[in-house]
Amino acid sequence: MQAAVHTRYGPPSVVSVTQAPRPVPGPDQLLIRVRATTVNRTDSGFRKGSPPIVRLFAGLRHPRNPILGCEYAGEVAEVGPEVTGFSVGDAVVGYNDTHFGGHAEYVVTTPRGMVTHKPSTLDFPHAAAMLEGAHYSLFYLRAAGVGEGSRVLVNGGTGAIGSAAVQILAAMGADVTAVCRTEHLDLVRGLGASRVLSYETDDFTQLDERFDLVFDAVGKRTFAQCRPILTPTGRYASTELGPKAQNPALAVTTRWSRGQRMLFPIPSTRQADAEYLRELAESGRFTPLIDRSYSLDEIREAYDYVETGAKVGNVVVLP
Repeated sequence: MQAAVHTRYGPPSVVSVTQAPRPVPGPDQLLIRVRATTVNRTDSGFRKGSPPIVRLFAGLRHPRNPILGCEYAGEVAEVGPEVTGFSVGDAVVGYNDTHFGGHAEYVVTTPRGMVTHKPSTLDFPHAAAMLEGAHYSLFYLRAAGVGEGSRVLVNGGTGAIGSAAVQILAAMGADVTAVCRTEHLDLVRGLGASRVLSYETDDFTQLDERFDLVFDAVGKRTFAQCRPILTPTGRYASTELGPKAQNPALAVTTRWSRGQRMLFPIPSTRQADAEYLRELAESGRFTPLIDRSYSLDEIREAYDYVETGAKVGNVVVLP
């Protein structure tokens, strides 16, 4: 089968498309014919081996998993004898940031992981992009305890994580303020934000309003900068370590505070979350944003574009 392979850490040029053995499913596994996958921040970090903590999971000196691609959509090609709930020909979506494998024509996964049937409302490219950013968003929002009536500001409303967060929050009944580039104001408003600000003309940390949560989906601000716009018991959550890698430590030191807190949860992968996101998509309340599509042969270009930081939503790769 064709696969995008990297055997050392580095820039996109370390990835090459070559022939690789087709994986063989075990008794409790599925073999999936990949119809679409994505290149995202998770793939980029594991390809670079950066930040260094990534190598504790990816391999200290060399990549443990030479074929990346943590999310995908496709059709079940083989079903292990111990598998229930899936049949050959089923259209499915999956996410796996442990073994990866989606940047290929076939991938093996276990149905106990984050895999579910493809929503009928999404084609394969959109379905391939429905789990990575969205499951991060869902985990952070649940950790913050927000829901109906909560006032939430999302910084980075057009990223894979931020665009999913806006839609999930709208489905929860939260009051959402989102921040993005000027040219994308209408786009983000259409995702369900009640108010959209441009970071090019507005500094959201100077607002007079107060929020139950500031979700920094691009990690461009700090807890200290956002405290003035939090309620007395408000939360600040960031997807990045922070300029001095301070966010994990702040999450520990503020954990037992009765006042404002920093959140830096470590997301887990649960099939129940995949089912929740599938149901949101089926109901029309969640549609992943697609920026660009590339062929598997163009995967280096896909990585290059993702790492510009300018993508809107998700970048799809079609094997």
